Amino acid sequence: MTDHSGVIRAVRRSPLVLGIAAAVVAASMVPAGGVPDARTDSTDSRGSSHGTSEIERPFALPGHVERDDNGALYVGEGESRFALRVNLLTSAGKLIRENQGLLAHVADVGPVTVDGSYYEVRISSDDRTITPDRLGALREILAHRDDWSPEQVDQAREQLPSLEARYEQTQRDKQTIVIRFARTAPNTLVGAVTALQDDTTMFLEAAPPWGEPSSYRVTDGGIRASSPGLDDPDVTGHFALTPTRRADAGASYASISDLVAGMQGDDAAPGSAAAALRYTLDRNETITFTSTVSDDAATSTATSAGHGQILAAIARARAQADVGTLSGSGPAGRSATAMRSAIALNANYDERFRQRFLVWGWGRGGAENDTIFTGWDSAWDAVVALTVDPELAREHERDLFDTGGPRYDQLHAGPMHAYAVKRIYGSTGDIDLVREAYPSLAAFIEKLPEWDVNGDGLLEAPYDADPSKVGNHLGLDDLPVYWSAERIAKEGGSGDERDNTDLTDVALTSYYALMAQTMAELADALGRDDDARRYRALFDDVRRAVNETLWNEEQGMYLDRHLDGRWGEVVTPTIFYPLFGGVATDERARRTVRENLLDPEKFWGEYAVPSISRDDAEYCANGLEAPNASASYTYYVGWNQENSCEQWRGAVWPPMNATVYDGLKRYGLDQAAGELAEKSTDMWLDTWDRDKQFPEYFDPEPGQVINGSAVDSAWRYYTWSNVMPLMAVHELVAEDPWGTPGSVTFGSLVLTGRNTVDDVRVGGSTYAATVSPDRTELRQDGRQVFRAVGGRVVVRDFVATGQRACFEVNADSRVRLTFLPERGAPRQTTVGAGRTEACL
Repeated sequence: MTDHSGVIRAVRRSPLVLGIAAAVVAASMVPAGGVPDARTDSTDSRGSSHGTSEIERPFALPGHVERDDNGALYVGEGESRFALRVNLLTSAGKLIRENQGLLAHVADVGPVTVDGSYYEVRISSDDRTITPDRLGALREILAHRDDWSPEQVDQAREQLPSLEARYEQTQRDKQTIVIRFARTAPNTLVGAVTALQDDTTMFLEAAPPWGEPSSYRVTDGGIRASSPGLDDPDVTGHFALTPTRRADAGASYASISDLVAGMQGDDAAPGSAAAALRYTLDRNETITFTSTVSDDAATSTATSAGHGQILAAIARARAQADVGTLSGSGPAGRSATAMRSAIALNANYDERFRQRFLVWGWGRGGAENDTIFTGWDSAWDAVVALTVDPELAREHERDLFDTGGPRYDQLHAGPMHAYAVKRIYGSTGDIDLVREAYPSLAAFIEKLPEWDVNGDGLLEAPYDADPSKVGNHLGLDDLPVYWSAERIAKEGGSGDERDNTDLTDVALTSYYALMAQTMAELADALGRDDDARRYRALFDDVRRAVNETLWNEEQGMYLDRHLDGRWGEVVTPTIFYPLFGGVATDERARRTVRENLLDPEKFWGEYAVPSISRDDAEYCANGLEAPNASASYTYYVGWNQENSCEQWRGAVWPPMNATVYDGLKRYGLDQAAGELAEKSTDMWLDTWDRDKQFPEYFDPEPGQVINGSAVDSAWRYYTWSNVMPLMAVHELVAEDPWGTPGSVTFGSLVLTGRNTVDDVRVGGSTYAATVSPDRTELRQDGRQVFRAVGGRVVVRDFVATGQRACFEVNADSRVRLTFLPERGAPRQTTVGAGRTEACL
């Protein structure tokens, strides 16, 4: 039976046990760092060619300058830095170069690896603002005029001809390049650029990534550059770009603005601040190059590989892209491979703190946008990165705390970053991260009682004069659940200028409980026994108060409540957050899931979980009294407007789904969790397969032609979107957030077909799993250690210590279990349907 007041189930861990387990994990971990050497040289002791190691200078990484998905970053000794970009000049003279202007033109992604060993993106002049589906929607209006208002019919009649003409012209003029990099040494990338249309003009640009003083010049061999080290000015780094074919033209410029002007054919002052080489390519023509950074000018200008050698190296790297790194197969397992490429695309380098992080979405993140980076968004990024590459997760969270710690005006930022640190620690044993994070997290939780208006241990929502922003503290923005909150003047507090409200917030209170529980565990890890006792007492108090005050017996759910006793009237997925926070009783958790989550009239259905109950009058209103009726375009409103359920009237938000999923897994509700994982992954893959996008949120209604499940917004590459496929990967194998540090959970009661996942790293080991309806297998460091035959199983808290394995298994039928120790005969037992604790 699950003990939700603690981290794991029947056997409670003492601080001593936790410390010993963590010490074992830490002893087995590879050194901290992040970027492995070249694939040919970097195979570690576990047989993985993507093992983590220190970031040593010099290094070269594709795609690691923030939102510059078309190039690479080079860092030399003493922290000298250079950037390479591959730019496309459209037939209209528009330069597609970097940052937001580039993002809309990323037409395809992958494969991409986190360690930089292979990188492939496609850049197109078509930014997809006009799509066939959008044109079809306007034609639909004109074909069925009685279903639409006169204003919409007039608008469609007026706009359709011009939009059709623009679309046709865009397609005629479309130019596309495919950019490929392969890492042949830590400091060396070979690359290729292929044009898919005739008369395609592109540039190889070399420039300082963050405006540092550097010197660039065009030579007969390509581009050469040098820059003093930022950390050690006595060391000079040298960069060389050596194409295998002479450029059509090349020049160096006095500034970045001159560089851009020159590439666009405008007047530009010569100089040494940056340089570019111009090529005009025919259809299917490819140019290749070698790029390197070194502290030795002679080394950096050494003879590069030939055209054929580079193409062969790129082909080998592509063929090996899924070897030794997170990847999978099967209906859900392949989401691991796609998710890895998506996360790798958003991996960036923080120029201030000299480590990697995940950029959050459309635009900049990390040191360039601390307001977003220190919010809850990046906590979800860390959780995803932990499965993709634990070292990236560690660097990402270290970057967060180096930047100043969690953002307080998003009150779930602290709980979520505490949760991320806990999971990273449990998986990697990184006690140094716990030490760094703990003071900031402790200060955060100490402030939270300022939102407890009446001292009952429950937290009320903060006030905002704009009702649509009252929910911003939880990333719930204009969710209508907060519209009824009434202002209460705050007395005292931490100095936060927001007033209180009278609305006791079940979501905020659940996060408060989660943070109290998590802080107790982190305190245990640090040997802070008094802190651990205090945080556990706080958790117990919050749990008791939630069940006394916020449980609505008639509706069968935990619900927001006004201080005068009135219940909140709007039902959203926050009613399930007490499972994530661990404060729900077992009976109430099962009931609210059965009667609310699994009800297709409320939250279930083909696409789940909507951000507001389907039976609410506000659901999918699009600001109208009722959605427009159309057989093909159910919620289409008009050109350039949201064409799906409005953001907070039903759109499926990945963090909501992940919160619900983790709560279901915490309570052992494996059937519902598996179904949610499959639904979430299917939605994500629908968009990835079609557009190679991972958007901020999703449409809750199936059958909508315009962009299918993905909302057509500017947020095409939003990192938290990846928690959707992460659920399916966690159904296969993952670190167990509610188990012993270093343990894994694996298996699914739901996933369709046969699914596999490889290279999930936990506790110093590398795991692979195969899951099917009648057989589940687990491999640890390349050796099979467990199998279950005869039915479906979910295994929790699995720890194999050589000759023995202990775990809990939840089976859907009678199943034969086998543990294969390192030495000696296999050990077997048979268990029936339901839950069983076993040691073999």
